[in-house]
Amino acid sequence: MRMSEGVEWGLHCCVTLAWLEGEGPVSTARLAASFELPAAYLNKRLQALVRAGILTSTPGARGGFQLARPPERITLMDVVAAIEGTEDAFRCTEIRQRGAGAEAPGRESGRPCGISTAMRKAELAWRRELAAQTIADVIATTPASAVERTRRWFATERTHT
Repeated sequence: MRMSEGVEWGLHCCVTLAWLEGEGPVSTARLAASFELPAAYLNKRLQALVRAGILTSTPGARGGFQLARPPERITLMDVVAAIEGTEDAFRCTEIRQRGAGAEAPGRESGRPCGISTAMRKAELAWRRELAAQTIADVIATTPASAVERTRRWFATERTHT
């Protein structure tokens, strides 16, 4: 399975917004500039996070984005689902019942497909692992120097905009 880069962008923006908590909303332009990302594309990802209740959006010249809830209550799975959707990664189409398998006795096709079962089990494990990790967990592993560098950059950029 391959996730879009929007997931990475969304996760990094959530971490950055957590670091900047209490400093007011952060605009898409500032977030995009801090990562050298295209603002229009990033804004679409941020809006998806707003729709999912992960971020709040404040309109206007001094508007922007903030976390909608504490970092301890935002899981990595929340962000993945907001960006990628909640549809299963693997979709069994029962190809075993086509071609040579079309004539198989009903008891064969009445059982769950072994491939579908294995793929579903793996996907559930992946989802559980992402749901068990929060933005706060990611923040806890971040070097303090990265946090301070980010805060300085945003403080400097605020004086230039």
